[in-house]
Amino acid sequence: MRRRRPERMVSLDEDVKTEERFVPREIADGSPNPEQLYKTSGVEEILSKTIRGCPQVFGRVFVLRDVEGLSYEETADALDSSIPAVKSRLLRRACNS
Repeated sequence: MRRRRPERMVSLDEDVKTEERFVPREIADGSPNPEQLYKTSGVEEILSKTIRGCPQVFGRVFVLRDVEGLSYEETADALDSSIPAVKSRLLRRACNS
């Protein structure tokens, strides 16, 4: 068996050593900034308006598959439909947008 190298651990409490001094370790904030929030709200509004313009059967398939991320099998089960019917409805999204 190959020998595993020990994983390098880094303490978040320790300062980062530079050539001249020690600098506190900074951790990036993962939350969205105001610009990202604005873009997201605009996309959500457009998506919601487009889905409302679709016949219900196409809109539900789209939401389950593409928005909620369900598999074809899970979407078919949720809609009490077949997998080919789900795939067909995704391909034929007849929306009035």
